[in-house]
Amino acid sequence: MESSCLLAFCLLTPLWAQGINLSQGEAGLPASPLVLYPWRQRAGASRVKRAWVIPPISVSENHKRIPHLLVQIKSDKQLPGGVIYSIKGPGVDEEPLGIFSIDKLSGKVFLNTMLDREKTDRFRLRAFALDLGGATLEDPTDLEIVVVDQNDNRPLFQQEVFMGHVVEGAVPGTYVLKAEATDADDPDTDNAALRYSILEQGSAGPFSINETTGEIRTVQAGLDREVVSVYNLTLQVADMSGDGLTTTATAVIYVDDINDNPPEFTKPEFSLEVLENTSGVDIGRLLVHDKDLPGSPNWLARFTILEGDPDGAFAIRTDPRTNDGVLSIVKALDHEGRDHFTLTVSVQNQNQLHPSASQTTRALAMVQVQVQDVNEAPFFPENPRLVSVEEGAPPGTELTTFSASDPDTRQPQALSYSLAYDPADWLLLDPRSGKVQTKRALPGRSPFLQGSCYTAVILASDNADPPRTATGTLSIEIMEVNDHGPALLPLAGVVCSEPSKGRGLLLSAMDEDLPPHAEPFHFRLSPAAPQLAHNWSLSQLNATHAVLAVLVPVPPGLHSLPLLLSDSGKPRQERAQLLNVSVCPCDEGGSCQASVEAASTAGAGLSFGALMIILSSIILLLLLALLAAVGERCLRHPRHEGLLGSSQDDLRDNILNYDEQGGGEEDQGAYDINQLRNPDFFPPACSRGKQPTRRDAPYSFATPPYPRTLPASPSDIQDFINEGLEAADSDPNAPPYDTALIYDCEGSGSVAGSLSSIVSSLTDGDQDYDYLSEWGPRFRRLADLYGH
Repeated sequence: MESSCLLAFCLLTPLWAQGINLSQGEAGLPASPLVLYPWRQRAGASRVKRAWVIPPISVSENHKRIPHLLVQIKSDKQLPGGVIYSIKGPGVDEEPLGIFSIDKLSGKVFLNTMLDREKTDRFRLRAFALDLGGATLEDPTDLEIVVVDQNDNRPLFQQEVFMGHVVEGAVPGTYVLKAEATDADDPDTDNAALRYSILEQGSAGPFSINETTGEIRTVQAGLDREVVSVYNLTLQVADMSGDGLTTTATAVIYVDDINDNPPEFTKPEFSLEVLENTSGVDIGRLLVHDKDLPGSPNWLARFTILEGDPDGAFAIRTDPRTNDGVLSIVKALDHEGRDHFTLTVSVQNQNQLHPSASQTTRALAMVQVQVQDVNEAPFFPENPRLVSVEEGAPPGTELTTFSASDPDTRQPQALSYSLAYDPADWLLLDPRSGKVQTKRALPGRSPFLQGSCYTAVILASDNADPPRTATGTLSIEIMEVNDHGPALLPLAGVVCSEPSKGRGLLLSAMDEDLPPHAEPFHFRLSPAAPQLAHNWSLSQLNATHAVLAVLVPVPPGLHSLPLLLSDSGKPRQERAQLLNVSVCPCDEGGSCQASVEAASTAGAGLSFGALMIILSSIILLLLLALLAAVGERCLRHPRHEGLLGSSQDDLRDNILNYDEQGGGEEDQGAYDINQLRNPDFFPPACSRGKQPTRRDAPYSFATPPYPRTLPASPSDIQDFINEGLEAADSDPNAPPYDTALIYDCEGSGSVAGSLSSIVSSLTDGDQDYDYLSEWGPRFRRLADLYGH
């Protein structure tokens, strides 16, 4: 037992010495290496192996003497060939590589680079002991290396600038904000023990900071935003409990506004001017001053008109940008009625004053408003003016005096009048007084009347500079006058000679006057012929019609009855009319016999005017017949108007029907070309010497002379064709078409080549049809269709 304790003491004593004298070894000469026997076994009979718990080996971070011997390990098994030592783990064969190494023969462990505790604070390695053959001599043992912290990191604030707010007038101890910092060093050492302080905050020093927590609070009362609105504090944090490394930051503290200042007018009285008859315009501004924060509800003002505006002609509002009171006119003012206003206006904030503010009365200001006089337009007191006049009133009749008034009573001005609208030129107007007279008699019926009213427009202008004008409407009612008596319709008629037959003659009347000067009409027999009442009766049927009938049998023939017709106007107009009545015997149905009626009507109903109308009609019919005969004669002798006659059609756009061309090479039944080869054997087609009618020429035009002399030999065929072509071209009455119209079968083995063989090697796409436009107007349409 004593030997075991002695062995443990021998092993642990060097480790304690290393932990105590590590700094001396770094500062002075290197100390002797620490030798460990991690595999040494306790002496005894059983020889049982056990692992030693090795205390951690400490090494300071940022050690600059590299390589640095940390420890030496040895095995107590001394073999003839020696022992091979090795280590494994982070810093050796794991990331980060190359930090530690071991001398495989001596077992010395070295530090090869500087350590940073903030990256890795400890390393756990495994130590191995092998023989030269690679066989394990000892079980692997743990080797822990602890990195000792140094104060190599400054504390850092979490923000470069801290923002805070505090209400003005806050009591001492009011929390404002908290400044926080961190230190990357070991928090269990003084290297990370932080302390806070305020380096600078101004002369007053209204704030303090807790040195351990970093909380900033107020330390005194009297914060006034209107004096100082923003405080800038310089903060510091230091490690080593305030004696180590330091860092600074800024704290910006805003003093929040409260409504502790009421608005005030910049002056006690304002003077403004406004033009009369204007509304909806701003006339001026009332300036105020408020010390509170601009744009906030504590700063915005509210204006009120207390006195001087009983009719509500003024309004005041707040300009949110400038906080001024804007006074405006909502009702037009009249200089002649009132030319001056004195308004009492008050101002206060939209928010209530803070209880800490001094409670004062609302600020008041007097506003003097002067109403400026302007030239106002005259006006017609009665507009439109309605007047009445009887139709037919003579020229110079006075209708009315349409005068205007000038509201500018304080500016003596003269008014003048003029007619702006008098479509029929019926009126005369006095330019000084406005008296209106008729220029001519006013008719009762005219296209210028609307119903029975005539409308005119009159202008009234003052003599100011510039002048003002008023417009007045004059409506003249032209009253109907009963100046026409009713006229009888019809003036002639037929009645049966016997009272028991027929229904009588229906009479009506027409009056040029309008109601109430027209119907109902009154019909009666003339009192100048009282005997008529014995034979005739005239009974009223309705307001416009009456029935004439016989009372006793009346001899057939023409009877002239004087009648009196009157209207219902005032005064009543009466007209004497002569009615021609043809009396005829009637059959049982009440119809006059035809012969008698025609004779009596012809003799009785014709007047001079009717005869003139009949005569004029006959003369007109004769003239029309004469004109028709002359026109027919002209049509029978048409004029020849050149090549195309009188046709208005463009023959270039017409489809002309030519004769048949035959059925091709095998068609032998139409036309035989041998007629051209041997003309002597074929007589002319028409024995009478008349050329067949051409289908493509107008039938009314002359045709070339026929027959023509046939060629004597086949060699003269060309001359024969050319002569025919020349004859067709020289014909002034036919279109310039060739007279050889019939093309027939060429026959088998024709000496003429097939037309299809011409430029047969070319396709339609290869053809150039632009030359068609050079062939004249007849081919221009083809050129448009196929040309490029």
